[in-house]
Amino acid sequence: QVRLQESGPGLVKPSQTLSLTCTVSNDSITTEYFYWMWVRLPPGKQLELIGYISYSGGVYYRPSLQMRTAISRDTSKNHFTLELSSVTPEDTAIYYCARVPQASGALDAWGQGTQVTVSS
Repeated sequence: QVRLQESGPGLVKPSQTLSLTCTVSNDSITTEYFYWMWVRLPPGKQLELIGYISYSGGVYYRPSLQMRTAISRDTSKNHFTLELSSVTPEDTAIYYCARVPQASGALDAWGQGTQVTVSS
């Protein structure tokens, strides 16, 4: 069974860059045809897609976050990373990484989530 685990700092100062890593076990991030996604749940709001990287390395970013987002991967370590620059308190959320099969378009596995707070 695939396992995803988020890691990274829980507190980031405004204007800095938020960096998170998702380490995947029991599956390869190059396995066809899966997408490896970052989503977040801000307090009092709905789950929000940040972006994803595909099995082939293609990326997609939420348009409203595109200018501040970078998703990359290290296939040798079987992990993918999120960088969100110029953060503000509005970026405070629980961040999740997840796997999405291309066939269904629905999340079929996700990590436990990590709380990230943006505060000085």
